[in-house]
Amino acid sequence: MSTEGSTLDHAARVRAHQRRTAVVQWIRRTHGWFGLWGAVLGLLFGFSGIWLNHRNVLKLPQAQERTRAQLALPDPVPDTPEAMGQWLQGALRMSGPPNSSRIEAAKPVAWADKSDKTAPALTQPAHWVFNFGGPNEIVQAEYWQGNRSVGVSTTHNGFVATLTNMHKGGGMPLPWILLVDTLAGSLIFLSLSGVALWMLTHRRRRVGLVLFGASLLAMLTLAVGAL
Repeated sequence: MSTEGSTLDHAARVRAHQRRTAVVQWIRRTHGWFGLWGAVLGLLFGFSGIWLNHRNVLKLPQAQERTRAQLALPDPVPDTPEAMGQWLQGALRMSGPPNSSRIEAAKPVAWADKSDKTAPALTQPAHWVFNFGGPNEIVQAEYWQGNRSVGVSTTHNGFVATLTNMHKGGGMPLPWILLVDTLAGSLIFLSLSGVALWMLTHRRRRVGLVLFGASLLAMLTLAVGAL
């Protein structure tokens, strides 16, 4: 009986070791593929992130050029934000619809002292803002309902400013935003899989837990202190 029990225990340990090895190998392979997928974007976001964190010290030239103009509206004036966005796409010769828009409805405003009950009630007209372009060129069209023209502001960005906009997602289309979301997901997986690999392949687990706990505590302390 003791020999049989010892044999069964040995077989169970072998199976557990095989399962553990299979899990480690899968995590390593997947960790490598995720790292390869995010390598290029990681370099881009790493360099641009360093510059954003130290932009007041590095003072790299952004080489931005801004121009402003007024664009006359057709007759009749587009009466909805959708119609205005479609008309602006053609008038500004944009390759696609607005990347984003901000629509503010008409609302009453207090131009005089609130204690003055005799002050007439005034209404601020509707305000529509449309953003076109990409990281190297941003075109913003601003329309106040009732005007006969649209204010157009164009910003031409240099190399550094373009990288900054790509990092922040400014003026970027939906596919880029979704691509960056995959990078964010990859970073989450790489962090978790890195911790898992350490725990599964290193005997000094307490050291890893201490380092992980210390970094987590430092991050939380800095985050709470910034609030």
